[in-house]
Amino acid sequence: MPNPSPIIDLRSDTVTKPTPAMREAMLAAEVGDDVYQEDPTVNRLEELAADMVGKEAALFVPTGVMGNTIGLKLHTQHGQEIICEARSHVMNYELSMMAWFTGCLARTVPSPNGILSWAAIAAEIRSLGPHWAPTGLIEIENTHNVGGGHCYTLSAIDEICEGAHARGLAVHMDGARLFNAAIATGVAARRIVQYVDTVMFCLSKGLGAPVGSILAGSRHQIDQARLYRKRLGGGMRQAGILAAAGIYALENLVNRLAEDHENAKLLASEVAANTSLTVEGGEPSTNIVMFNTVASSWNAAQWSQALKERGVLMNPMGPHLLRAVTHYDVSRADCQAAAAIFPTLEATPLNFPTA
Repeated sequence: MPNPSPIIDLRSDTVTKPTPAMREAMLAAEVGDDVYQEDPTVNRLEELAADMVGKEAALFVPTGVMGNTIGLKLHTQHGQEIICEARSHVMNYELSMMAWFTGCLARTVPSPNGILSWAAIAAEIRSLGPHWAPTGLIEIENTHNVGGGHCYTLSAIDEICEGAHARGLAVHMDGARLFNAAIATGVAARRIVQYVDTVMFCLSKGLGAPVGSILAGSRHQIDQARLYRKRLGGGMRQAGILAAAGIYALENLVNRLAEDHENAKLLASEVAANTSLTVEGGEPSTNIVMFNTVASSWNAAQWSQALKERGVLMNPMGPHLLRAVTHYDVSRADCQAAAAIFPTLEATPLNFPTA
C-alpha cells in the first residue's frame, strides 16, 4: 500500500491511480480496432469478464453510466416504467438517461439501506392499462452507493429474480461495486448475478483501473448492446490499452478489496466513538461510510469544507450525510489520520459561513 499522503482523498474510489504493474500491462497491450472487434486485448477482457460473472458475453464500455443506460434500454420499450430504489444511481446520478435514452419513467421505491425486497417491488408492478404505464424492468443496485455500500443477500436477489421472471420481467443489476459485494458476502460474483438478466460492473472504482466498465448478459443482448454503445459514442477503437488495465485489475486486485472494507470499518468506528456523528445504516459492509451529521452543530457541507482545509476530502451527499469511500490509494494509516482530525474539528468554532 502507498505511504500516507498530504491529501487523504476519500471522495470516491474513482480517484484511484493505476498501479505500476497495471501501467506496464497497458504499455505492453496488443491493440486493434475494437469497433471491428479486432482488438485482441479488448476481446480477452470481455471473455474474462463474462466468465467471471457467468454470462454468455460481455461488452467493454467507457463508463458505468453508459453500461447502465444500455442495460436498461435492452429490456424496455418507450413509455414503460422501471422499478428502482428511490436513492438509486440510475435515478439520481445519471443525468436522467433512463428518460432521455430509454424513454422510460422511474417508479421509485424507498428501502432501508437501499436494499429492495420482492414484496416492495411486487406492490409497484403495473400491468398494461388505460391510465398508467406498464412495468418494463426491475433494477437493483448492489452494493448500494447512497445506502452506505450495503449488499443484497443472495436469497433477496434470487427471490426478486424469480418473482420478476414469473411476471415476464427482466432484472438489471447496477453492480458498479459488484466485487465489493462478492468479497463482503463471501459469495462468488457469478453466483450473485446468476439469475439477473444483465449486470454492469465498474473497473474504474475499487478495482483501480483508470477507465471502463463491463456490461454482461446473453450473447444476443450483448450483440444489441454493441449497437447501442456505438449510438452513444462509445466505440473506442484501439481500446486495448485501457482493457489491459481492466484485465490486470480482475486478475490481481479483487481479493485486496477486503483491505478497503476493513479500513472503512476502522474509519467509521473511530469517528463514531469520538464525535457526535453517527454511521448511517450501522457498521459499513464494504468500502463506503455514510456519516450522519444531524447531532452535530455543522451540516455535511460544512464538515466537508472543514476537513478539506485539513487535507481530508469527503463529499456531502445531502444536508446531513457525509460520504467517505476507502480504496487502494488510501492506507490504514491514512484512515487513522483522517479519523483523528474529526474530534479536533468538532471542538473548534466554525470559521466559515453557516449558510
